[in-house]
Amino acid sequence: MGKITGFMEFERQEEGHLEPAERVKNYKEFVLTLTDGQAKVQGARCMDCGIPFCNTGCPVNNQIPDWNDLVYHGNYRAAVENLHSTNNFPEFTGRICPAPCESACTLGINDDPVGIKSIERKIADSGWEHGWIVPQPAASKTGKKVAVIGSGPAGLAAAQQLARVGHEVTVFEKSDRIGGLLRYGIPDFKMEKGLIDRRVEQMKAEGVSFRTSVLVGKDFPASVSNMARDTIFPEDLEQEFDAVVLAGGAEQPRDLPVPGRELKGVHFAMDFLPQQNRVNAGDKLKDQIKATGKHVVVIGGGDTGSDCVGTSNRHGAASVAQFELMPMPPEHENKPLVWPYWPTRLRTSSSHEEGCQRDWAVATKRLEGKGGKVEKLVACRVEWKDGKMSEVPDSEFEMKADLVFLAMGFVSPVQTVLDAFGVQKDARGNARATTDGERSYQTSKPKVFAAGDMRRGQSLVVWAIREGRQCARAVDEFLMGSSVLPR
Repeated sequence: MGKITGFMEFERQEEGHLEPAERVKNYKEFVLTLTDGQAKVQGARCMDCGIPFCNTGCPVNNQIPDWNDLVYHGNYRAAVENLHSTNNFPEFTGRICPAPCESACTLGINDDPVGIKSIERKIADSGWEHGWIVPQPAASKTGKKVAVIGSGPAGLAAAQQLARVGHEVTVFEKSDRIGGLLRYGIPDFKMEKGLIDRRVEQMKAEGVSFRTSVLVGKDFPASVSNMARDTIFPEDLEQEFDAVVLAGGAEQPRDLPVPGRELKGVHFAMDFLPQQNRVNAGDKLKDQIKATGKHVVVIGGGDTGSDCVGTSNRHGAASVAQFELMPMPPEHENKPLVWPYWPTRLRTSSSHEEGCQRDWAVATKRLEGKGGKVEKLVACRVEWKDGKMSEVPDSEFEMKADLVFLAMGFVSPVQTVLDAFGVQKDARGNARATTDGERSYQTSKPKVFAAGDMRRGQSLVVWAIREGRQCARAVDEFLMGSSVLPR
């Protein structure tokens, strides 16, 4: 490594950020990229540990020690090339990935891990700043055509890889803009959408075609997220294209079957968050869900719930509370027990820091209101024993609620899409496809492949990128008999 003793000399350097009172005034990113000097220090902390568990902790197997060393020596151009050899979109993951690589960092056993995520963002941003990230069109065309359904991280990664080996790729997206849940799920204050736009321009220059507002399927439920104006039937795609990749998101939210669920003011998180992204993009919405001056309750303690908290605070909510059904996790994990795996511990997001009442081991019993509008939430405390939940006696309480957002995760892809293609599904409602063997990522229909959330269920952006890349290799092998794409 560049500085063998760096891990003993330097402390972890966190990225700077605007203070909560300032950043809630708008929807812009507020985390500040490391300076060259800060990145050099962070790169110096990377140990010559022999077995870099961070590489396997990262789903796309980033060569983390290699580009840490390059950053330490100031060779950013080589770092950009190294980083892109495993990750198509490091500026996405450098902002919104929870960084499982850092949980696997060897230094993290008895010290703060290397700030891997912050270095990744620094490298990617430097690449764009210096003009080193350019289109990489194929030297020759194969004459094969591939349709990619869904323009989230899995679909974009698959499309870019396939285009770079010469296939004619068309990406179909039901929304009016490209990006999938990156565009209409991630708030702008976590990732501004210009990052997606410049990647789309790069991919267009590489030969990828994009068709927006197009629904692939035979039937689709009316919802806020359905912006399709045209419809294409699966059989037409299978006839026109040599292969089809299903790369949509896990968009079927988990519902809350309690009395009062039908009251106005009770919404799925993904009915709320995409609207603000559309408004930020300049769209005029007649019936936007607004939290301004309202008492907001978010049910679900994960990232989607946190995004609802941050967006509600930017609306100017009167109060924001977030409930989680599971017990409060410990503030610090037992590292000798869980390392190098992803630990269960208390995580406080930037949105929580902006103002939020958090509570754990709380179950919603019913929602009450007048005139068909929700006014309060009735909940109780629960305890867990041997994996079973029971209500704590005499623990029922009420909370004022003008808006209730359901952010309890996603159960599966939209079933009508998979049913329209007629592919077999697993027990969780995902497209059935393995990730190894001769038929990796291939569904029960030979020309149809599946990757990302549509195959593995709700997961991380970095897992979607991994699956998109691996699926692209499987498709290339199917079409050409072999592939030069990385595994």
